[in-house]
Amino acid sequence: MSKKFDGKVALVTGGASGIGKKTAQVFAREGAKVVVTTDSNIKGGEETVKLIKDAGGEAAFVKCDVRKESDVEAAVAKCVSLYGRLDYAFNNAGIGPDGKRVPLMNIVDCTEEIWDKTLDINLKGVFLCLKYEMRQMFKQKYGAIVNTSSIGALAAVPGFCAYTASKAGLNGLTKSAALEGAAFNVRVNTIMPGPTDNTLLFEYLNSTTPEFGNDTPNMIPLKRIGHPEDMAEAVIYFCSDAASWVTGQCLAVDGGMTLT
Repeated sequence: MSKKFDGKVALVTGGASGIGKKTAQVFAREGAKVVVTTDSNIKGGEETVKLIKDAGGEAAFVKCDVRKESDVEAAVAKCVSLYGRLDYAFNNAGIGPDGKRVPLMNIVDCTEEIWDKTLDINLKGVFLCLKYEMRQMFKQKYGAIVNTSSIGALAAVPGFCAYTASKAGLNGLTKSAALEGAAFNVRVNTIMPGPTDNTLLFEYLNSTTPEFGNDTPNMIPLKRIGHPEDMAEAVIYFCSDAASWVTGQCLAVDGGMTLT
């Protein structure tokens, strides 16, 4: 039985854990060859590749700091050298205020270092990925890209100023990329996850700010936290032929949280 992505190649940044890890596995489940990247969590990235291979799929790991243009260019080139093309990209690498890696800080307290780091990874990093992914896809006259934004782009939360700015900017960048890609049959969309379990952001927030996890389900109309699988399936939809006439969209995958 053929799979929807047989013969295709997917690149997943931030593929060492959470949403990226699960999405890489779902791409492989659907028949795609997958290149997984991460910067710091090398062990996690290699584990994702092993899980794919153990399940009968084909995958490779590439270390990539999305803030560095040379790293991003090399990661896309590696996809092409390994598998001959690049059909799908999931630009998922990101960072947010979780109380451990990045503190929650109001604007008056936010340091320039935290602001720059957040914007460099969440916004500049996606810009660089789009730049080289789209160059390759333009040559092919085909491709689909999905970026990871956040419902934080729609609803601000105190202490998240840099994160909110980066994700709102990413939504705008997605629309610009979609317009520029349309002439080459390259589609660009964005998912905006709500609170999602088994992600570093959610787990660290739970440990540093317990009330965040305790209160969140009551704020969601569907009365549960999201799972990485929920986000992965949305990414797969955007890349599939079922979404062949969909581009420039920013989809909240949040159990209805932004409706209230």
